[in-house]
Amino acid sequence: MKRFILMLLAVAVVLGGIFGFKAFVDQQIGEYFDEMEEPVATINAAEVTTDTWTPQVRAIGSLEAVQGATLSFEAQGIVQSIHFENGARVEAGDPLVDLDTTLDEAELENLRAAERLARRELERARGLIERRDISDSEFQRRVAEAEQAEASVKAQEARIRQKSLRAPFAGELGIREVNVGQFVGPGDPIVVLEALQPLYVNFTLPERRLGEVALGQEVTVDVDAYGDRFIGEVTAIEPRVRAASRMFRVQARLENEEGRLRPGQFARVTLDRGEAEEAVVAPQTAVRFAPWGQSVFVINEDDDGQLRVEQRLIETGERRGDLVRILDGLEPGERVAAGGLLKLQNDTPVKITEDAQPDAERDPRPANR
Repeated sequence: MKRFILMLLAVAVVLGGIFGFKAFVDQQIGEYFDEMEEPVATINAAEVTTDTWTPQVRAIGSLEAVQGATLSFEAQGIVQSIHFENGARVEAGDPLVDLDTTLDEAELENLRAAERLARRELERARGLIERRDISDSEFQRRVAEAEQAEASVKAQEARIRQKSLRAPFAGELGIREVNVGQFVGPGDPIVVLEALQPLYVNFTLPERRLGEVALGQEVTVDVDAYGDRFIGEVTAIEPRVRAASRMFRVQARLENEEGRLRPGQFARVTLDRGEAEEAVVAPQTAVRFAPWGQSVFVINEDDDGQLRVEQRLIETGERRGDLVRILDGLEPGERVAAGGLLKLQNDTPVKITEDAQPDAERDPRPANR
């Protein structure tokens, strides 16, 4: 019995030592964290402001020539001569390419000779019919033969004209796809001809925008090639909405007197749809977008003068450039975190820096443009 009691006392001492040591360690760790300074996150900050925004409709489209075609021959033959330089400007009716017509010209002379003979026979028949030396049916046969000979000549002349390619309208040529001596067939591409003044811009809009577009409405077009903006007006609205996509097509006309724009270019189209109005805006970099909603970190100062952030849900609207419109949740003059959001949570102490400050422009224009 004495041994059992001694064993229990030894176990109690060992366990007491273990628990005591653990309590001591926990106390020391707690004191360490209590005395450790709270980490401060370095962020960029931006002020919520107001700006004058005109309600707009934005779309993506492409430029298209009012007149443009890939020229080709109706007939086949050997290229005899080329009358243009690549990229040249031509007027309507200018000769471009001629095919070899040697055999066709010879056949035309043969048909003209036959026509002359048929006309002489007809004149002789007229004299005979007046003296009633031939029947009326014989005279009508001579008339028909003369008309057939004349028609054959005209048909051959048309076949020869088909072997001479001319510009159907004024414009600028592309790069030719044939050479002298090359055989070409009907429909083979010869050269592209585009009329560059004016141009169309074609784009599509969802059906809910149907009431916001009208003929004559002004449009603004941006292209990647230039920093300038080009102004045009709506000239056509497709009369039906496509059932598969619930979209409808719109066409606007752009002046291109300097020839800077080219058919096929990618275009960003903007249409104003109402009067300008004042909007509350903030940098897009200040908004944390999530499936459950959008939020920002508002910067406030606590009782000790330390800056801290408060996460706040907001409602956003249209985006333009680096800015986003705030519909609800923020007021002008409030400061929000605009950079370093990934290291923030509610009530995080922060320090503001101006280094690597994100841009906040409504209409940013990169220097390389």
